[in-house]
Amino acid sequence: MNTVVNIYEVIKRETLPHLQRTALIEGQRRISYAELFNATEMVAETLRLKGVDRLQRIGLLCDDSIDYVIVSLAILSLSAVIVPVSPEQTAEEIDTVIERIDVDFIIAEPRLRRDEGQEALRSDGFVAREFVLVRRAVRENPPAGYFSANPAFVRFSSGTTGTSKGVMLSHRTIVERTDAADRGLHITERDTVLWVLSMSYHFVVSILLFLRRGATTVLCGHPFPDALIEGLTLHKGTFIYASPFHYSLLSKSDQVPGNALDRVRLAISTSMKLPEQVAEEFLNRFGFELSEAYGIIEVGLPFIRLSGGAFTRGSVGRALPDYEIRLDNRDADGVGEISVRGRGMLDAYYSPWQSRDRILTEGWFHTGDLGKVDGDGFLSIVGRDKDVINFVGMKIFAQEVESVINRHPAVEESLVYGVPHASYGELPTAKIVLRGDVSTEEALDDLRSFCYRLLTKYKVPKEFVAVDALPKTASGKLKR
Repeated sequence: MNTVVNIYEVIKRETLPHLQRTALIEGQRRISYAELFNATEMVAETLRLKGVDRLQRIGLLCDDSIDYVIVSLAILSLSAVIVPVSPEQTAEEIDTVIERIDVDFIIAEPRLRRDEGQEALRSDGFVAREFVLVRRAVRENPPAGYFSANPAFVRFSSGTTGTSKGVMLSHRTIVERTDAADRGLHITERDTVLWVLSMSYHFVVSILLFLRRGATTVLCGHPFPDALIEGLTLHKGTFIYASPFHYSLLSKSDQVPGNALDRVRLAISTSMKLPEQVAEEFLNRFGFELSEAYGIIEVGLPFIRLSGGAFTRGSVGRALPDYEIRLDNRDADGVGEISVRGRGMLDAYYSPWQSRDRILTEGWFHTGDLGKVDGDGFLSIVGRDKDVINFVGMKIFAQEVESVINRHPAVEESLVYGVPHASYGELPTAKIVLRGDVSTEEALDDLRSFCYRLLTKYKVPKEFVAVDALPKTASGKLKR
């Protein structure tokens, strides 16, 4: 019989030798591992008394902070399930996540969410923030496979109309994929991690791994780059986990001396393809090579470029030891569709429900990306599904944006696509066919405002171009 795993209990057990070490730093606040666990258990007891129970889904809407980590660990300690909701999303997008995953409770900072019937959530475990709790009436029970999987996270990543319907990860899966990632990252209690990414999108393979290993994590996202500079100079960071956008700003900042990264042993670039220009600027400024990683929410962190220097730039490295890669339908140049197999694969899609067995084929996950492997086993990503735009590490589903644009009364139809950019990855751009004799300039200005009201800011196209017609296939579908 398999032992039931709980990731919070795993973290507590593995950090017993490090209880007095600093776990998290946020500005002037810091908290040791002993204080972190004490705060977590106080919040967990408060949640338990409010009715939060095992396997219930908890929507968490909170800015990145020490309190974000405390609330997350409290939910996990109760064997309830975290549904992370990004504060960057619009009210409509947030409602979509909450409705599609059909959460039992919402925990939110009051300034980020107001619901009828919400009540203040008071606990001595909170470090600095206030929270409210909302109990929801769930429409129907999840399928049997949900309960048997022992889920810990359901991350809904597609906005309102994208294809992903909530990636579900169990406690055991999280243990497996953090172990697998660490065979490349080698995090120890001697590491001071400088953190700038969004916890709503990046938590499982990173924050939970850092905690498991007893490292100190410095939250450097706000204000950026000042907080990151402080992390480098004051806290002597040894490990950076960031996107190319952050590294580009760091390289260009006059506030950062050339020797500021002397203590950094590894700087991981993730979330989007690392542009050659950013890699070169960083090397020239700080004297060492960025390590590009390829992360997939359904899989984990299967690839990290840890060797080869500038000669292997443009690749995401070799597969880590616990993963295999396969290229399907390769063309004459060796480019094929990337499939990955290994430890820590997703347990299910939540809505509509699809079990792991239905998603994977003999254990293989089809990523939708195109790649090529060289003679040394280094994987290069050469393309991706055409309807996904990667802007500063954030995925934008073209059809989601089009569905909003097409709701505007002046729009006949639209086509959204990505334009490559050296620092941002891809810029979302839209071609628009307008209706009738409307004023083009006035209509496009109004359309831009319309999109800002209904979409997260980063999803709004950076350019709107009026055209007479859009290219179509013989069957009448848009050519992408």
